[in-house]
Amino acid sequence: MEEPTSAMPSAALVQALRRVLKPLVRLLLEKGITLQYLTDLLKRLYVEVAEREFRIDDKPPTDSRISLMSGVHRKDVSRLRAALQTSEPRAPAVVSLGATLVATWLGNPLYLDPDSQPLPLPRFRSEGGDISFEALVASVNNDIRSKVVLDEWIRLGVAHMDADKRVCLNTNAFVPAEGFDEKAFYFGHNQHDHLAAAVHNLRGRQPPFMDRSVHYDALSLASVQALSKQSLDQGMKALLAINKSAMAAEQQDATSLEPRQRMTFGVYFYAEPAETDTPPEASA
Repeated sequence: MEEPTSAMPSAALVQALRRVLKPLVRLLLEKGITLQYLTDLLKRLYVEVAEREFRIDDKPPTDSRISLMSGVHRKDVSRLRAALQTSEPRAPAVVSLGATLVATWLGNPLYLDPDSQPLPLPRFRSEGGDISFEALVASVNNDIRSKVVLDEWIRLGVAHMDADKRVCLNTNAFVPAEGFDEKAFYFGHNQHDHLAAAVHNLRGRQPPFMDRSVHYDALSLASVQALSKQSLDQGMKALLAINKSAMAAEQQDATSLEPRQRMTFGVYFYAEPAETDTPPEASA
């Protein structure tokens, strides 16, 4: 692992950091997370990353070296390194189970219509046999009742009941519509992986990860709304296709002795007023 440079960071990098951090600071202020709290958190992260990723000959760095690299006081380094022994918090139970259930519903042809859209499922096996919500839950976890999952999914906006009392998956349910802790988990997961891919590329690592976007800044509100809908439609098609391929690959790789890998594929859309308040001149 290369050593961090002691020279002043480039102006371009500082400007990029300001842009990346601004929406995060907006969230922190809204949720009452102060600068002091964030500073303490950053100290722990500096020590953690230095400890685990900046080793020489696979040997842990000394407290003095971590202090030199990070700027964290040596006494704090020793205290914070001891705290690294605690395990990382796990995903909320509803997230880990729910993600598998959603992926199965969206990837298993048994639960899809001819257009590859998720079928509305009868609640119980007595009504739909293997093509039922009860059977879907049992195929992933036999230790939890389907009613418990359904009640939680309805609360989170992952699913709803139709007029025929069938369970319908909300097709944008890769992230729950409600439930702050659940949304916070996906926020951390998705932003970590997107930022990790971008940092990998910025550091010149090979091969680069896909990190592409299309952006325009002279659009009307109506155009942005139309593009938002198109992005949602096309983005969901891409997510569903990758989900189906990944599910098949996971089954194929089940007997492989190779080390396990994880991956994330995501899409996003964002819009806001352009920086200029001057409307574009109408063409003649």
